[in-house]
Amino acid sequence: MAERRVLCFGDSNTWGFVPVATPPSTRYARDLRWPQVMAAALGSGVTVIEEALNGRTTDLADPSNPLLGGAGLDGAAFLPAALASHLPLDAVAIMLGTNDLKAQFDRPADRIALGAKRLLDIARTLDGGVGTAYPNPRLLLICPPPLGALSPHFAEMFAGGIEKGRRLPPLYAAVAQAAGAAFLDAGSVIATDGVDGLHFSADTQRRLGLAVAEKVAVLLD
Repeated sequence: MAERRVLCFGDSNTWGFVPVATPPSTRYARDLRWPQVMAAALGSGVTVIEEALNGRTTDLADPSNPLLGGAGLDGAAFLPAALASHLPLDAVAIMLGTNDLKAQFDRPADRIALGAKRLLDIARTLDGGVGTAYPNPRLLLICPPPLGALSPHFAEMFAGGIEKGRRLPPLYAAVAQAAGAAFLDAGSVIATDGVDGLHFSADTQRRLGLAVAEKVAVLLD
């Protein structure tokens, strides 16, 4: 059987950020991160590629992070190169939007969902990338779960984000349907249970990976 390839495009919860009340932190071991939990569930013949970055948004530059020059955290700006560099791809799972909830962006829930749709549109119109003839991958949009009880370090940064995040699932479901993508409301299977109110415990990483595996298995079949 030919190798099947799945790209996971996300932020710190896809990267595997270990929740702490006050950063900096570290990364979960490879086998504990949800993309690799998914890989184990899907079995041999499936390669899962993690393309995740702490602070990444759907399509916003972040001027507060000089290390990455702002635009480096813009998911839509980075996605075309990320996809093209990992071709061929059978499926792409996207989970972004949490960082769009930051108070500095003052972004309404429907605009966050449109940022997610922009990512889907990029992935479904890649048309082989640079000089290749590979078909576009099948897509899964994952709506991130609502924020938990935020630690003091994150409370001001994400002011208003808890309520806004709860409005995202039906909006994400609608843009996924419009783009012909599969959809998973992560909040239906997990909660944001890290001590910081922003990141996932190891058990939640595991449960998310298993839930995503079920969706991706359908795409691969």
